[in-house]
This record gives sequence, C-alpha cells and structure tokens, in this order.
Amino acid sequence: MSVKIKTPEQLEKMRIAGRLCAEVLDMIGEHVKPGVSTGELDRICHDHIVNVQKAIPSPLNYKGFPKSICTSVNQVVCHGIPSDTRILKKGDIVNIDVTVTKDDWIGDSSRMYYVGDVEPHARRLCEITKECLMLGIKQVKPGATLGDIGHAIQQYAEKNHYSVVREYCGHGIGDVFHDEPQVMHFGKAGTGLVLKEGMTFTIEPMLNLGSRHTKVKSDGWTVETQDGRLSAQWEHTVAVTANGVEILTASPAGK
Repeated sequence: MSVKIKTPEQLEKMRIAGRLCAEVLDMIGEHVKPGVSTGELDRICHDHIVNVQKAIPSPLNYKGFPKSICTSVNQVVCHGIPSDTRILKKGDIVNIDVTVTKDDWIGDSSRMYYVGDVEPHARRLCEITKECLMLGIKQVKPGATLGDIGHAIQQYAEKNHYSVVREYCGHGIGDVFHDEPQVMHFGKAGTGLVLKEGMTFTIEPMLNLGSRHTKVKSDGWTVETQDGRLSAQWEHTVAVTANGVEILTASPAGK
C-alpha cells in the first residue's frame, strides 16, 4: 500500500479546501427545514461553491454521480442523490456530504441535520455517531495504527447498541478524491497501517439503529439499511501531525 505523505505546502492547500467544506456545511444548515427538497439544498450548495468560493463541487460527474452533494435521509446510509421530489418533513434526519476542490486539492466532510423536532432515538443515534467520529480522530498520531481508529469507533458504537456499517469506509485524500489508505470503522487495535506525519485521510463512521447490513438501490448509488431503520454518519478530513492530529475540515463555528 502506497500512502502519499503531504508536504507543508500541500497541507496548507488542503486546509484551504477543508475550510471551504466547513463553510458550506455551516451555510446550508439554516436551509434544512420541513418543505425543502434535497434538490434545492444541492442547488444552494452548488451555487455557493462555484460562485462564492470559486471552487469545484468534487462529486459532480465523479464516476457518473449526477449532483454536487450527497443527501442521505433517514434510512439512507450514504450516497443519496438530491432530488426535487424528495421533500424533507418534520422529524427527518439528513446527512449532507460536501466535497470541495480548490486549486486541485480536496476537502471532504459531512454532518447530520435535524429537520424540525426529531424523535429522541433519532437524535441519540446522530449524537453517538458524532462521538464515534471524535473518538476515532482522537486515536490519530504518528505510530498509531488504522486498527486503533476502527477499534475505538466499533467499541463505542456497540457499547451504545448500534451497528457499524462495514461496506463503506474512510479514505485517503489530497489531490485525489479517493486514495489509499482505506480507513475502516471497525477492527482490532494495534493492527493495520502505521500512521506517519503528513498522511491525510477521512474518518466517516456510519452507524445503524438496527442491523449493519446495507443494500444499493436501483439508481446504482443510494445505499440504504437493509432493514429500513435509521442510519447516521459524520465525517472529517484529518492530517497526521508531528504530535497528533489536525482536523482540516473543522468549522470555525465549532460545529
């Protein structure tokens, strides 16, 4: 496995792309409300990335993906395609996944949003998933392993009675959207790739309320839980630093 080590100059470009990602996710929050379509959310994000940030929405036309962001509602695990016919209603939870390319370097991040008031069990799933992400990030430092990240996430998720999706994972990122290494959200501590300063990758755990098993819809993209129960995901792009980790997609607003 060949994992690229980023130079300080390259990391600075990734910081810029990461900040743009966070800015889009901060901006779109006020638009997530009952009655809005996921297609409209896509248009708002696209316009902001292209016209305000002067950047590129990385998912658009990536391997044929037709939109600029992913919108995954309720039982959709990931890769949901925005649509004018998918109208959000009170009680929905939605993951918005934004990837921005700026000057050939890429940032990738996603968050969960509540559509109006949501049921306590849905809110708890989203909160625990975010805590899993942060626990995974906490493992990152030179000399740690990818298995340390997956183990921390899996242990905490299962302790809270959720299952971890295994078919989809985090990934290396930089001047390529999806690169080595693959970052699993389950595993054994002390195993796998040893982390080194300058590595960059995403951590993006997906937790299900029921079974971990998934299915892909006929559109070839949308991944749903096999049992139709809720799923949640949070994602950051991180860099291994000399002393630990830097979250490249951290929001200035602390979100």
